[in-house]
Parts: sequence; structure tokens; C-alpha cells
Amino acid sequence: MITRKNASISKFIIHKVGNKFNDTKNAFSEKLVDFDEVSYDLMLPFLLRPFGSVVQSYRFNHHANISLNEINSYCTQIFNDEDAFIDVSKHIVTHLYEQSTSAQIKTGDVLIVMFEGIEFNEITTNAIGIFKIENKVNFFQTYLENNSYDVLVQKGISSKKVDKGCLILNQTDTEGNIILSVDNNSYDAQYWLNQFLNIKYADDANNHTQQYIALCKDFSTEILKPTYGAQEQNIFLAKTIDFFKENEVVNLERFKEELFEEDKHKNLFDDYKKTFEDEQNIVLRNQFDVAESVVNKEKKKIKTDIKLDTNIQIKLDIDAPDASAEYLERGYDNEKKMHFYKVFFNVET
Repeated sequence: MITRKNASISKFIIHKVGNKFNDTKNAFSEKLVDFDEVSYDLMLPFLLRPFGSVVQSYRFNHHANISLNEINSYCTQIFNDEDAFIDVSKHIVTHLYEQSTSAQIKTGDVLIVMFEGIEFNEITTNAIGIFKIENKVNFFQTYLENNSYDVLVQKGISSKKVDKGCLILNQTDTEGNIILSVDNNSYDAQYWLNQFLNIKYADDANNHTQQYIALCKDFSTEILKPTYGAQEQNIFLAKTIDFFKENEVVNLERFKEELFEEDKHKNLFDDYKKTFEDEQNIVLRNQFDVAESVVNKEKKKIKTDIKLDTNIQIKLDIDAPDASAEYLERGYDNEKKMHFYKVFFNVET
């Protein structure tokens, strides 16, 4: 994640991208935007705020050579010669247009931005931002005419969130430039990440942690819940998060020993892990460092409610993995021909 307290915008230009499938054309600006103070004070946090909570980063990808990745090449040109900013920004939009080969992909405004003073992992650097605004909102505009005020509806960019955006930092590691990306219109995420940016997750603790938690969530949904019920699913997820919180390093064999009592359950997990790797086209490591920030973020996404068809919900505490097993019993009532849960407690709180 980045820190933006010392960040500033040094160059900013707006173009419009069409859709190659629908034969709508691009429209290019020839000059940089000259902000007034009010617009600038709104624009800077609007663009950078989404990246404040992003914990995973990407790196450029290419099947032959990273230097042939178009966005990597364009950003390198700008970092090396900021006078080329306007011309190269047009190339970026043209490249985006060339990937717009589906009717599903929307036209929109493209903002190309040069930032200064971006802080990432305690290092201050500059960065290139590419943002696509796909959805505009209606707002009321009042105006004075013939000594009376009237109102009309106009469309504009919402200042709440960007549709798509990425930051290419002028900072590298062994895998190349560090890239952050956000996408609030995920219906065409592959077009943005794979076709336009052509990026992949970094080979780091953040990615390993996220992928392994994703594996465990899918395993709980597709294997545990249908076979053993929602209670066992939620116990497994709570124990998974607890394991990640208690260990700085995840070892696959130790993980299975702590979470599964029977070998058949370990085998089920191993089989599903192979299926998951094939479907995602990845190879999960058997040992990796835990990224605490990813664990905390993924923990918030996990739902531990047991929803029943009798309009009753049982909410389990993900921070207390043993409570469900100790104080919640599942059974079947032969007289009513219905399943039931029995909950033990001392006092209501």
C-alpha cells in the first residue's frame, strides 16, 4: 500500500478512448490540464485514495521479453524523458483502444498522470497513473435566467471512486517495476489486467498468502460445506485464519496436521489443491512467509453465518475457532423430520 501525504501531481492529461468493436474513435488532448486550487484538491485524493488499502502488487508480464510489454515500454520512456509525456500518453490510449475488442468494454475518459512524492515501503518515488472513467453520474446544476433560478441535469465524474486505475512506480525489485491496480467494474477485469496492462502478481508473501487463503475458502465452499455442513465449513475457515495469525511461516504439512484429524480429510485437501492449481494456472508453494496485512484484509471478507431455511441465522465468531465445535451441536429430529442446532451458553450478552 502507498502513502500519499507528500504526493503531488506534476503532469495531467485527459484523452477519450473509443471501442474498436463498435468502431467508436479516440479523441486526444494536446495540452496538459492546468488545475485551479479547488479542482486539484479534489483530484489528488480521488485518484490516490483507492491505493491506500491495496496490499498486493503486480509486475509486468510478456511471453517473450518484458521489454516488449507495451505499457512497460511507454512508462520507461516517460520516466526517462518527461518531455515525451503528452505524445506517449496518446500511445497508451491507442494501446487501450486496441484491446477494446468486445461490445462489453465501455468507452470513457482516460486520465494519464505523473505523480511525485509517492511513498511505498518507506521509499519515496514518482509514479505514472493510468485511470479509466467508464461511468458518469447525474447531478443537478442550478443557474440564473431572467431573474429566476432554474435547474438542469448534467453528467459528470463521481468524486467517490475511480472505475479502473493503476500506478506504475518508478521503483523496481528483482521482478521489475512495482505496479498497483484497482478495478471497481470487475466484469471486464481480464481485459484491463491481462490484455491492456499485461501484468501478473508479484512472487512475494502477499501473493502467496492471498492465494492460499483463496484455496482454503474455495475448499470450504466446494468440499466441506456440501459434505459436512456449514458448521464444519466455518470451523475450518476460523482455524485457517487462526493458523495464519499465529504463524509467521506457513508450512503445508504442519497446516494439515493442525487442521485435519483424519488422513482422508488431508487427502481431500491435497486433491483439491491440485485441482485449484490447475484451474488457476498457478503452483502454490508448500512453505512461505505470511503477510499479516493480507490476512487481516481477507479475514474481513469471510462470512461465518449459518443461514437456515427457517429464517434463522447463526453468526459464528471467526476469532474463536473452538467455540463452534464446543458449544454448537448439529442433530436431526425424527419427529419433526428436520435438522437442528443446539447452542450452549451461560448468559446472554
